[in-house]
Amino acid sequence: MDASNPAAFVNAEMLRMHLGQRVRAVIQVLRNDAGSVTGKSTDEQELVKGHPSIPPTAFVEVIGFADSNRTIQAEIWTNFGDNFDVSGYNTICQFANGDY
Repeated sequence: MDASNPAAFVNAEMLRMHLGQRVRAVIQVLRNDAGSVTGKSTDEQELVKGHPSIPPTAFVEVIGFADSNRTIQAEIWTNFGDNFDVSGYNTICQFANGDY
């Protein structure tokens, strides 16, 4: 995970605090219909919409703009593979945003 990007790390719980801002999140891909992907965040809320330039794995990191309190319009997609430590990511989100 490239922490040098100024985008805030979010899960759906924190997304509402970053409306209109650039954010990053790891999501689980729910649907991939002809390249149009919908995914859920690590805390079970549907969160991402977009068209990745790569075939997504089960978990992907996305960077994009928080265009509502429920969605990110993803621009950059990075595959994370088919397994992911959800609890660890939620902790990263909290640390990165000063919630501890």
